[in-house]
Amino acid sequence: MKPESTVSRRRFMGGTAAALGVLGLSPQTALGSGLRPPPKGLAPLDPYDDLAKLSSNENPYGPSEKMMEAMQGAWKYSNRYGYPDGDILEKIAEQHGVGTDHVMINAGSGETLRAAGLAFLRHEEKVVGVSPTYLTVYQVASGIDADVIARPLLPDHTQDIDDLIAVTNRNYRDVGMVYIVNPNNPTGVVVPDDDIRRLLDGIPEDIPVLIDEAYHHFVEDPGYASAIPYIKEGRKVLVTRTFSKIYGMAGLRLGYGIAPPDMIDQMRGYATGSVNALVKWGGVAALQDHESERWVRETTIALRNQTVSELQGQGFKVLPSETNFFMVHTGRPAAEVRAEFRKYDVAVGRDFPPMLDHLRVSVGTEDEMKRFMTAWNEIFPDGMTAADSNSGS
Repeated sequence: MKPESTVSRRRFMGGTAAALGVLGLSPQTALGSGLRPPPKGLAPLDPYDDLAKLSSNENPYGPSEKMMEAMQGAWKYSNRYGYPDGDILEKIAEQHGVGTDHVMINAGSGETLRAAGLAFLRHEEKVVGVSPTYLTVYQVASGIDADVIARPLLPDHTQDIDDLIAVTNRNYRDVGMVYIVNPNNPTGVVVPDDDIRRLLDGIPEDIPVLIDEAYHHFVEDPGYASAIPYIKEGRKVLVTRTFSKIYGMAGLRLGYGIAPPDMIDQMRGYATGSVNALVKWGGVAALQDHESERWVRETTIALRNQTVSELQGQGFKVLPSETNFFMVHTGRPAAEVRAEFRKYDVAVGRDFPPMLDHLRVSVGTEDEMKRFMTAWNEIFPDGMTAADSNSGS
């Protein structure tokens, strides 16, 4: 037993009041003890391999009870084509104030991103974005011999909008699409709405702009806003969303895109239409289950803030995340740190070049975050000083 590890854990348990207070929750004596219990059906029932899964940014609680009931009721359509689907397209369109001709559903937002890449990029055309970010669009571009212009983040890990505008305008004739992930993955940092508008105003209006809003539900920054209103203005914008995060459907696969009808029409030929009956009904129920959505959001943010506060208290720099994950500077190769975590049955995020000394950590359940901090305090028993010594600095 390492004495400092015990002290660190006690400090973690007691240092959470500020984070919980933001949400109006009352901290007690342990991590998460002031959190409201989950609505019925929102609890992990069958964890596999006893692994704390903090590597892929899922919702650790899974679909809500209302979603499960809706999907169970949809089994009766499993042998039918042309089945009732709960009017999922209409429900999504209604939520965003657009017509159904502006909406396309797919098997996860990843399929929407792939369809967009194939629809709007041609051989030797260019997609302009940043690095590091979510790679699906870049992978599609590479697969069709399109070019990727991936610009570095600024020193504060924000996206350099002026640079993206300049690069896009310099390459105007060859740019097939501009790509923004907001909040960005893996950093969790948002692009303020003013910057999104400046980007749209600063580039030719005929260039499609894809904005991935997978983590939209977790954002608290008042300067952030969804880009969907720009679609209503007639801008050439595609916004993608997913049910994998806030709604717990990562393994079920449901996502959608919202764009002007002509862009949706361009993309249709590149999508499989593989969303099944159960998933559609689960998605409809998810959109209507505001209680469970609110609980997942508040609990995730509270646990994230508690954990970040403790890491910062030990001297580690954590990027300001507006998502269900955070990125912490380890001071040593993150690959080494990941290997250490696996010894404690905790899985944490992969490498994100060039940020190879940063670790992305998904926010799990209260128990998983306790396990994460217990392992962290064993791996870094002296806080950031241990990381400094390991890196040779």
